[in-house]
Amino acid sequence: MRVHSRTMLACVSTAALLSACATTGSVRRAREEAAAAAAQNTQALATERSERMSTDSSLRNDLGMVRGDVQALRTELQSLRTEFGAKITAMEDGLKFAMPVNFAFNDATVRQQDYTQLTRFAHVVQKYYPTSKVTVEGFADPAGSTHYNAALSKKRADAVRDYLTAQGGLTTTQIETIGYGKTRLVTPKAWGDQPGAELNRRVTFVIETAGTSSVALTTPDEKTP
Repeated sequence: MRVHSRTMLACVSTAALLSACATTGSVRRAREEAAAAAAQNTQALATERSERMSTDSSLRNDLGMVRGDVQALRTELQSLRTEFGAKITAMEDGLKFAMPVNFAFNDATVRQQDYTQLTRFAHVVQKYYPTSKVTVEGFADPAGSTHYNAALSKKRADAVRDYLTAQGGLTTTQIETIGYGKTRLVTPKAWGDQPGAELNRRVTFVIETAGTSSVALTTPDEKTP
């Protein structure tokens, strides 16, 4: 009977020991799992931070070595769209700005009502694209000969260049001008005082970005190859 009692006691002791070991093992596994989860979260945060930095760097590269805060540029471009109706087109090697800078019939004088948006455009170029080339493209309505309109559209581009350098602070070496005459009409056949003719008498701007893909940083109105 005494032997049986000892056996029972030994069994109880062993069961208690095994239970304690099992409990200790469970706690250890729980701690290991918690540590692994914490390490995984830390790694995930580090990866996310790295990806965010990489994205900002990629945006800067896509924008052609943009100088300054990418988010600030995003805001500036959106402001041009909402305040002046600018249409920003992302191209393979630059950004095209179609802002409503228009001209009177048979005239190449920059209108006073366009001063503010031209000054704002010059500010964006100065601050974010200081080393990029800007091309001012001039256009005309279809009235008159091809030769005459080519010259008139070039005068319009030159007039805008002169304003950007005199009032906007850009340099003549940074800006090129070209006249496309009566090609690329916005309103076909409209000239003089006809509805939509003023849209043909315009200038547009192209900021070249060193051969890299360009991103408008706002939803672009369109994208061209």
